[in-house]
Amino acid sequence: MATPGGPRPGNPPPNYNPNSIADNMQNLQINRPNQPPNSAYGPRGPVPPFGQQPFPSSAPFSGTVRPGPPPPGVVPRGAVPPSSGPPQGALPPFMGPNRGPGGGGPPGGVPPPPFASRPMASGPFPAPTTSVPGPRPGPYAGSQVPPPNVGGGMASNGPPMFGPGSMQGGAQFPLAGVRQRPSAGPPPSPPTMSSPASPFSGQTTSSPGSLPDYPPRGPASLAPPFSAPQRGPPTFSAQAQGMPQPQVSPFGAQPWQTQSRQNVPPPPIPGSGQPPRMYGMQPPLPNQQSMATISPTMGAGGTAVTGPSKIDPNQIPRPIPNTSVLLHETRQGNQANPPPPATSEFIVRDTGNCSPRYMRCTINQIACTSDLLTTSGMQLALLVQPLALPHPSEEPIQIVDFGESGPVRCSRCKGYVNPFMKFVDQGRRFICNFCGFTDETPRDYQCNLGPDGRRRDADERPELCRGTVEFVATREFMVRDPMPAVFFFLIDVSMNAVQTGATAGACSAISRVISDLPEGPRTMVGIATFDSTIHFYNLKRALQQPLMLIVPDVQDVYTPLQTDVIVQLSECRQHLDLLLESIPTMFQNNKIADSAFGAGIKAAFMAMKSTGGKLLVFQSVLPSVGIGALSAREAEGRTNISAGEKEPHKLLQPVDKTFKTMAIEFAEYQVSVDVFLTTQSYVDIASISIIPRTTGGQMYYYHPFSALSDPAKLYNDLRWNVTRPQGFEAVMRVRCSQGLQVQEYSGSFCKRIPTDVDLPAIDCDKSIMVTLKHDDKLQDGTECSFQCALLYTTVNGQRRIRVSTLSLPCTTTLSNLFRSADLDTQFSCFLKQAANEILTNPLLHVREQVTNLCINILHAYRKFCATVSSSGQLILPEALKLLPLYTLALIKSVGLRNDARIDDRSFWISYVFPLSAQLAIPLVYPRMISLHDLDIKETEGSVIPAVIPLSSEQVNEHGIYLLENGEDCLIYIGNNADPDTMRKLFGISSVDQIPSQFVLQQYDNPLSKKLNEVINEIRSQRCNYLRLKLCKKGDPSGFLFFSYMVEDKSPTGLSYVEFLVHVHRQIQSKMT
Repeated sequence: MATPGGPRPGNPPPNYNPNSIADNMQNLQINRPNQPPNSAYGPRGPVPPFGQQPFPSSAPFSGTVRPGPPPPGVVPRGAVPPSSGPPQGALPPFMGPNRGPGGGGPPGGVPPPPFASRPMASGPFPAPTTSVPGPRPGPYAGSQVPPPNVGGGMASNGPPMFGPGSMQGGAQFPLAGVRQRPSAGPPPSPPTMSSPASPFSGQTTSSPGSLPDYPPRGPASLAPPFSAPQRGPPTFSAQAQGMPQPQVSPFGAQPWQTQSRQNVPPPPIPGSGQPPRMYGMQPPLPNQQSMATISPTMGAGGTAVTGPSKIDPNQIPRPIPNTSVLLHETRQGNQANPPPPATSEFIVRDTGNCSPRYMRCTINQIACTSDLLTTSGMQLALLVQPLALPHPSEEPIQIVDFGESGPVRCSRCKGYVNPFMKFVDQGRRFICNFCGFTDETPRDYQCNLGPDGRRRDADERPELCRGTVEFVATREFMVRDPMPAVFFFLIDVSMNAVQTGATAGACSAISRVISDLPEGPRTMVGIATFDSTIHFYNLKRALQQPLMLIVPDVQDVYTPLQTDVIVQLSECRQHLDLLLESIPTMFQNNKIADSAFGAGIKAAFMAMKSTGGKLLVFQSVLPSVGIGALSAREAEGRTNISAGEKEPHKLLQPVDKTFKTMAIEFAEYQVSVDVFLTTQSYVDIASISIIPRTTGGQMYYYHPFSALSDPAKLYNDLRWNVTRPQGFEAVMRVRCSQGLQVQEYSGSFCKRIPTDVDLPAIDCDKSIMVTLKHDDKLQDGTECSFQCALLYTTVNGQRRIRVSTLSLPCTTTLSNLFRSADLDTQFSCFLKQAANEILTNPLLHVREQVTNLCINILHAYRKFCATVSSSGQLILPEALKLLPLYTLALIKSVGLRNDARIDDRSFWISYVFPLSAQLAIPLVYPRMISLHDLDIKETEGSVIPAVIPLSSEQVNEHGIYLLENGEDCLIYIGNNADPDTMRKLFGISSVDQIPSQFVLQQYDNPLSKKLNEVINEIRSQRCNYLRLKLCKKGDPSGFLFFSYMVEDKSPTGLSYVEFLVHVHRQIQSKMT
């Protein structure tokens, strides 16, 4: 699991493609081939933990190999170490040698792994400096973080563009080349910060002409990655009254015992010209309240001055991304360390608590009572992403095998052994950190305790010193033998799908993806097509060519063959290629416009029922015949979506229970469904999306589908879907300490019993929100533990248990809750709750509810934590100072706007449910940058230029701007933009020549190359092949672009300045 992205050499190779991104893969722990895991038993020699000598708490991070330029047309994922062989030296993750067009490959012809990693930023790298040792890590002695498995194996993990002849005007797809192994060398040492930074510090400023109303802050500290433009909250004025109203791989780490024993110094951190720094070290003193202050101009009598608003829009809080990479230790000094923002780039060292990539809490100090939590206005919830992609420089997750007896667990609550279980009685017993039960330690797991009360072997056992580990599951965790990796493709061949190029695009994407499926006898495939009937294909090798088998009955469907419909990939590869090449031609004159979508997925499920697996459906029109036939419900609300505003449940919920019933049956037999909607019309996503949402699948939406520009994204999306880190037939449960209990799970899954979540499929991109509640009082000064256990099957057929544990302190002080609030996680929960509320409530009600959540939190802070401040000031807690901005952005988002199409809103809801914290904020508050001055801008080590506030005042008609939200990328060209700049970037000389369908090209000039670098970097960071659209003022594309200017006043809501005044008024009203 690594990140997309990599170094960009000064001169691109001859075969460089503007739409290509790095395809590195590494640190992959899921779906890797069988290899000796860490044995929990047996004699242990003097091997230190992770196969190296102990390390100080500020020990450097190891380097990992990263490739050079990516192959053309490939979306970046991550680097892959070899699955076998002796340890090798490694380059830093950003210093890989150049490689040929074919990329790199694992030695010995090992197939590329289906895993990738988080995008890594690129840019100049600082020179190494000496590191300063820090304090000893918390629950155990520190040890040098081992280098992730190194080696030359690289695997392409980004889909290329279509090849010649596939789609007119598309980018060219190069022939596969020979993969090469990069050379290796010693990495340099990284710089580290010698002085800790406070994660919750913030400078305060008083209103003009007055003294501060609250204690001054302590020593200066490093600014958080997202902060106000100034070093502290600025002072500015606003009227308090008269607010205007809105207008209407398998190739993972080497086994524990075989890892390199060298102390590898860490590499310099990519993406910054500054030394890396530690995030969230020592919190401020209790009497230091970090807050931002907004002060209206006051009259002589102390009343608000009437007249226009005096707030300076340039001084209000806005997110400012930090281009440097943060180094984060999960625990320091035996205390939990607050995590860095989810939207920042950081490297985690697991020192007891799991990485925040796997589990984040809305508040990093737990309220001891439910009354205290209620008073704060905040909710207590976890955002769990069990298979999240780590940074390429992070230590791989260790695999531990306890043999036939299985992992050590509490006999009462069944919690898994973790660093916070306390061993007593010379190691013969242990106290569970969840239920408090004292249990007997298995005889073969006993070990004497040291003077500090810890087991002497704690640092040698991953389960006792790491927050996340993976246990090899025993037979008791298997109801049946692990399922094979089954991929069944179902393609729409109705008249509309064929004529729009959707059928050809799907077939081309599938044919290119086949080579990326896991190799070996366990991988099985099947293909069917459908219009008003269903067509299966016998792929048996004995036949000279595939045999079509037609199922005409779409009301009572069946599978024509029990065998030979799904066969081993190795036995049908030639037939598969021939069939996929022939399907567009076979149906090119098809005049059947009807679609039997429901019958098609039902028949495919019946073929997969005995094995389970992934069903990937390509659908282009509204299902109109057979099981689950739908009607065009959108017509009911076409008049300004009035029907959708009055009765949202009529249009945003499934029309009946047909698809929901089918989805529950699919989930029961471990079949997950992914739907690729390549459409140009209404398809009732509200009804269709319930299937992927219940089965752990995903919905993809291409509207309006373009045969010119969308096939590349379709292929990229499909390839990432089948190659990303994932597991099958999974069950997840979250446990927490006494005094708390799980109230609700939210995400894309099927739940049969309240305590467990059933996931026919789970992947690295999906998160689950876990809402918690108090059932008893917690003790102040203690810690509360949370544990997520995911039982799943890898694509290689191994049954594993991924266990992540997080321990946070309990508090009785309200100010501690606000100081330790996690904005990204809290807003992610806001977003998911809003998406759920849209299904049953009018949009106006949901907007008011979201606003009130924000106001209640800020009111609680103002009333109980900032009582000495003037009533004329809007006081924002430093950790949540951007909450009003993100709340306003959510109110104006596609999901809550009145003018959004029904299908667009339904897709938005489906997209939000499994969304990670990293992508939640960009979805509603996109990133905007200017492109017209790319060649003269200094980017301070980052490929992507500085962001611009989302205000139309920042958009000049002489400029060109890019806006991206993680899913779409809009490029706005001003009416007066320089013709020469337009010609260099897009090959046009005037705004009137802007094409409706756009494919990015790279021209032979520095500006075009820079634009392609920026686009590639964005796609790398988002792990998504964003759709590109050119926009201009005065047409629908321009309106779409300006609809994202969330700081402007609009029919949907107030401007940012007005919204702050509104929030301030409401708080004042509550105070009186």
